Amino acid sequence: MKTLGGQQNAFLPFTRADGARCRVLFVCMGNICRSPTAAGVFQKLLKKRKLSDRFEVDSAGTHGYHLGEAPDSRTQRAAAARGYDLSDMRARKVTEEDVRRADLVLAMDKVNLDNLRDMTEPEQHQKIRLFMPFARNFDDDEVPDPYYGLGYGFDVVIDMVEDAAEGLLETLLAPQKLRL
Repeated sequence: MKTLGGQQNAFLPFTRADGARCRVLFVCMGNICRSPTAAGVFQKLLKKRKLSDRFEVDSAGTHGYHLGEAPDSRTQRAAAARGYDLSDMRARKVTEEDVRRADLVLAMDKVNLDNLRDMTEPEQHQKIRLFMPFARNFDDDEVPDPYYGLGYGFDVVIDMVEDAAEGLLETLLAPQKLRL
C-alpha cells in the first residue's frame, strides 16, 4: 500500500473514541458522478462486510450546479451494471459544517481538495485528503471527471473507486493509526 502524505498505513479508528460512527464524506465538483459513486460503492462494501452500523457515509459537491438532482444517468447506468443503486442520492453542496462533522473528507481531485481547504479553517485541513492514494492497483492521484467524456469513462471511474474503497476500508480497519 502507498504511504499517505509520507505516513504509513492506517487513518483513524473505525469506531471513534466516543463510540459514534466514523463519518466519511466523499466530495467532487457537482456531486452527480464521482462522489455519489464513491459513496455508493463504499456503502455497499460496508454492508457486505457487515460494518454499516459503524460508519456514516455521505457525498457532496463543492459547487451547487446540480442541487437536488439525482446522479447523472450515465453514472447510474454504469453503477447499476455493477450492482450499485445510486437512484436515491441527490446532489448537494458541501458546507463547512459537513467538514466539521466528518472524520474524513475525501476529495476526488486536487481542484476540489483545494476548494475544500479554501472554505474551511486550517484546523480542519488534516482530515481533508485525496481519495485515490488509498487505491492499491491505480497510481493516479485523482479520479477523473467523466461528465464531459465518453461513456466508458464512467466504468473507469467505478474501477478506480472500487479499488480505492477497498484500500480505504483496509486502512481504516488496520491496527496502526495515521497521526493527523
